[in-house]
Amino acid sequence: MAPATALTADQIRAARRDAPTTRARDFAESLGLAEAQLLAAHQGHGATRITAHPDRLMPAVEGLGEAMALTRMAGCVHEKIGRYGNYQPGDHACMVLNGAIDLRLFPRHWVHGFAVEDMTDTGPRRSLQVFDAAGDAVHKIHLRDRSDHAAWAGLVAELALPDAPDTLVPDARAAPEAAKLRPDRAEDLRTGWDRLTDTHQFLMMVARLKMNRLGAYRLAGAPYARALAPSAMAPLLDRLAQTALPVMIFVGNPGCIQIHSGPIRRIEGMGPWLNVLDAGFNLHLRGDHVAELWEVHKPTRRGPVTSVEAFDAQGRILCQIFGTHKPQDRMAEFADLVAGLPARAAEVPA
Repeated sequence: MAPATALTADQIRAARRDAPTTRARDFAESLGLAEAQLLAAHQGHGATRITAHPDRLMPAVEGLGEAMALTRMAGCVHEKIGRYGNYQPGDHACMVLNGAIDLRLFPRHWVHGFAVEDMTDTGPRRSLQVFDAAGDAVHKIHLRDRSDHAAWAGLVAELALPDAPDTLVPDARAAPEAAKLRPDRAEDLRTGWDRLTDTHQFLMMVARLKMNRLGAYRLAGAPYARALAPSAMAPLLDRLAQTALPVMIFVGNPGCIQIHSGPIRRIEGMGPWLNVLDAGFNLHLRGDHVAELWEVHKPTRRGPVTSVEAFDAQGRILCQIFGTHKPQDRMAEFADLVAGLPARAAEVPA
């Protein structure tokens, strides 16, 4: 086959017909394409280019009723079932907060949009998919049996981009940011950490110190952060399922953060994947991608907050699991559970 950069849309579609069951992301990667390029090649052949901006997309999606929201990054996938609604726009950040669907959106990364309709033996499978400038998935909305499929055609017509091409030239991917830390500012970091009153202040604080999240964890030390054994993620999920402790589980990419709030119940491993398979919520985490796992404590007005945060070998955050103060305060129980997880055997390099 010709190099991916030389493939025409016809050639990409022909190749896809020969591998119809391969996941789109994996198939695109096998051709050296970004996933958005694969969908662009199907413009007029099951895919329609649509506006990607959340100010247009999110209000329109409310009419679809129940859907499955999917947000992923390399190594972790977060899936929630619910209804979109209560969209709150913003220039730099937006929100969807409507019961099960809880999203933080960053519009500058919502660049390429597609409405996708695949025909299967059981009928059409429909989704709305948004990608960043590099052609990587930001957020996907999958219709379900209980969705309002009668509203699909009108929604696509409303959002469609006229005269859209069947080619797409992605930007280069931004390189992952490794841990950034300033040993000469260690005391400033700890002093600022002690003064936090809200977890959302943390990233602004470390940015002022010319650090990032992972670098701050490596530098701060106890009692602020403790390096856990990366293998502790599996027993953490098991213990959460056994205790039914409510937690908040965050998974995101630069364009979207998706949040689950509540207990988790059914944990199943499958090869390298750690899976939460609950009604209404699925999490799929590559356990072998967890290179660093951190127990983190931050002060807030409501009391201390404990989290467990997983990073891959490139320093990208895979997921965060927070204890919660509401609807009833179970934070101390979560902190005790996390305190029982094993520490990393060797020191994390500074």
